[in-house]
This record gives sequence, structure tokens and C-alpha cells, in this order.
Amino acid sequence: MVMDNVLFTDKLAKNCSVVAGVYSDGSLSSSAQKIDENFGGIISRNLKKLNFVGKTLFKTCSFVADHGDYNHFILAGLGESDKKFTKFELEKLGAAIYSGVSKLDTDVVVAVEDVDLRASCDCVPAFIGFGALLKSWNFEKYKSKKDESIKLKNLSLLTADAKIAEEYFAKLRKIADGIFLTRLVVSEPANVIYPESLAAMAKNELSPLGVEVEILETAEMKKLGMNALLAVAQGSENKPRLAVLRWNGGKKSESPVAFVGKGVTFDSGGISLKPGDNMHEMRYDMAGSGTVLGLLKAVALNKLPVNVIGLMAMAENMPSGSAQRPGDVVKSMSGQTIETLNTDAEGRMILADALWYAQDRFNPAAIIDLATLTGAIVVALGHEFAGLFSNCDELADQIVKSSVATGEKVWRMPMSEHFDEGINSDVADMQNIGKPNVRGSSITAAQFLKRFVNDKKWAHIDIAGVETSVNDLFICSKGATGFGVHLLYDFLCENYVK
Repeated sequence: MVMDNVLFTDKLAKNCSVVAGVYSDGSLSSSAQKIDENFGGIISRNLKKLNFVGKTLFKTCSFVADHGDYNHFILAGLGESDKKFTKFELEKLGAAIYSGVSKLDTDVVVAVEDVDLRASCDCVPAFIGFGALLKSWNFEKYKSKKDESIKLKNLSLLTADAKIAEEYFAKLRKIADGIFLTRLVVSEPANVIYPESLAAMAKNELSPLGVEVEILETAEMKKLGMNALLAVAQGSENKPRLAVLRWNGGKKSESPVAFVGKGVTFDSGGISLKPGDNMHEMRYDMAGSGTVLGLLKAVALNKLPVNVIGLMAMAENMPSGSAQRPGDVVKSMSGQTIETLNTDAEGRMILADALWYAQDRFNPAAIIDLATLTGAIVVALGHEFAGLFSNCDELADQIVKSSVATGEKVWRMPMSEHFDEGINSDVADMQNIGKPNVRGSSITAAQFLKRFVNDKKWAHIDIAGVETSVNDLFICSKGATGFGVHLLYDFLCENYVK
């Protein structure tokens, strides 16, 4: 479910509900003052009754209008009157407004256009609308009774130039479509999303948009020597897939940027079986591939003039008579051998072959992988930040900058020879978990991946703590967040779109 329309208007319509801004000292924003003056102090009168001040940013409060032209007034906290809003704060404002009005069975007009004067970006109404749209998405596909309390269909934003706002918002709407696709596939259960079905969805969603979609199956992966990926998949009846997504928006002479996503559609742990508690959450273990899918959709919808490669490495990790065993040794596509000490450290095995394939076939300008790779990153960073690892300071800085701009937070983590030595094996080139005396398992996982990118600029984003949320967040309800789509879209625009 998602809100039907975000609209832009230069006038207040009758019989609607109105959102008006209030500052931390209790004064009204300029647009709210005009409405208040025109209708006999309707806002200021109720403001005193409710004892509402806008000190708490984005907090909302509503009252039923006592004037026939309007149904409700919703007061939105704008903080200090000299506050300078960032893009993400504008999105949060829009999301907070949506939360405050979603149960109203009327059209809603947001009259906070004076925020334009204190924002660090162009077209403020578009970003407020974007935040409201993101917040409105909800996954109710399998509920026989839908949430009938959500009634809002249309949200309009008051602006002096509605046409410009509409054009700007159209681009943001396409980013939202990519985010919604990621949220959808991450939300689906494992009996619906498995390697074959996820690969088919990639083809169905992206091919009509001009993305070249190539699906590699088991026989082709065997020929390529992707034995690490195949080892993870061999215990499941659902066969693996590698989806190769190509968006050729730039010049032929320009090297592409490659994004690689871990797509373990269900992770039981294999023979190293996970505990039963919360194992159902392992349907989210394909979120890295889901992010790549959503990113490519946003890129294609907005026709970004850049070359992009997306790789979705998909498998199901199950225990069975054919499953890989702790102690097995496989030869990866790179030629390096891996001793599998723990079959639950499967994501890095899949990514090993996918990363090597990316750098070997496409010679990309940079490679970024996304994976729900380690529980240890949640211990380190909680559910607030994704872990960022990189062999290139410039690339890491670019990602951090986009993180700040979009509100999708990353925190750079260290890498060093100490952790690299901790994955050397006695019987193979490396082992898939660190030695018992080497802590920092998120770092050892990143060091493992680094061995498969050669000298390419590379970053690894461990999204294990941020791909879903058990609580409502500012710009999304609880469940799948779509983390990474907006972050990496902004990264492309800021660093590769000319």
C-alpha cells in the first residue's frame, strides 16, 4: 500500500485539511500567519488551547477546524525559526506530516512553503512530498483484512511554482519506486522469493526499462569456476542464479560502476545450523541483491547518463545430504582455495565469486558490494549505521558524503593485516571464518572479500543491522527499509553523472 498522489498547488482549496508550521517560540510560520489572519485567528486561538509549540522538530498536533472552509488543522513543529533544513530533514518533515494526517478522510494541503528560505537545497516542496511518499508505503499483501484506518489519498504542497515542483518531484518519485521494489522483495517470504523467482522478477522489472538482464544458471557458473557460490547452494532444491544487470547510460568508453548484492534468499546456516529462534528473519538475507535491484530500477527510470553493472548473486543455504560440510575445500573462480569451517559464513563465499566476476569481466571504475553479512556489525553499530569497509579512502569518503545527504547512515570500519592473517588456512589459501584468537568478525569478513577484488577501488557495506527495522522509523514503517537505494543513487549522481 502506498499513498495515491503527491500534488503541488499555488492555492488553498476549500473543504481540505491544512498543515501549518509552528516555531519553537510558539510563533507561526509566514504561511500559517496569513491563514490565521484571514480566518479570525483560527490557528493562534487553538494553539493556546492545545499549548502546542514547535520546539520538538517534526512533532505534529491536530484540531478540528471551527471554520466552515476547512476540516482540520495540523500543526507541525519546525524548530528554531532560523534553522537551516537539509534534504533529509525535509524528508523527515514530510514523513512526520504524513503520519499526522494519514487517517484523515480529506485532501490535505501542506502550507509550510516558507521553509524554502531556510533550506540547503532547491525545490523544498518536492523533498517534503518525497518523505511523505516514502513513509506511506506499507506491506499488507498477505493480510486478509487491510488497515482501514489509513484513509489519506492525496497530499498537496503549497508552492509558488507548482510546475517546477512537479518536475523535480517526478525524479524523486522514480527513486521511491526503486526503494519500494527493494522493500517489496525483502518483505516477501522465502517460499515466494527464491533464486529462480528473484531472477525472474529482475528480468520482468528491468528489461522493459532498457536494462540488459542476463541470468546465469548452474551449468554456466560451473564453467566459470564459481565453486564457492555453488557450494553454498548445493544443499538446496532451489538452484542458484547470478543475475547480471547492465545499464548503458554513459559513453561506451566510460568504465561502469559495479554493484554486487548478496542474495541468500533463505539462510538456515546449512550444516552449521542456526538456532531456531528468529530463524524466520533469514528470509531477509537477500537484502543486498534486493538493494541492487531497486537501485537499477531507479537509475533506469531516471535514465542516468552513467554505465552501471548490477550483480545479484542468489542462492539458498539449506542443510541436506548434499549440503557442503564444515571442513570442505573449494576452488573459487579466482583460483584461490577456501576451506569452509562454518557453513553459516556463506555470504562471503557467494560474494567471492561474484566480486571476482565483476572485476574480471567488466573492469569497473569501482565496485561496491552490499550484504547482510555479519551479526557482529549489529553488535558494533546497532541498527543506526551500516558498516563501511574500503580499500580506497576517496571512495569511502564519497559514500560517507552521500550517507549524510540521504540520511542512510554508514560508519567506516578499520581493516588491517592483523585481521587478514587471521583467515589464513592450514590446508587452503584461506578459511571462511577467522581464527578463534582473532576477534572482530565483521572485519575478518571484509578482509576475506578484499582478496577477490585485485586492485580495483572497492567498498563493502554490511547492512545486517539496517535492512529491516522492528520499529517505525521516520521515513518508513517497521519492516523492510530499502536501505542503500537512495544512498547509492546519490553516490552515482554526485561522482559519476557529468
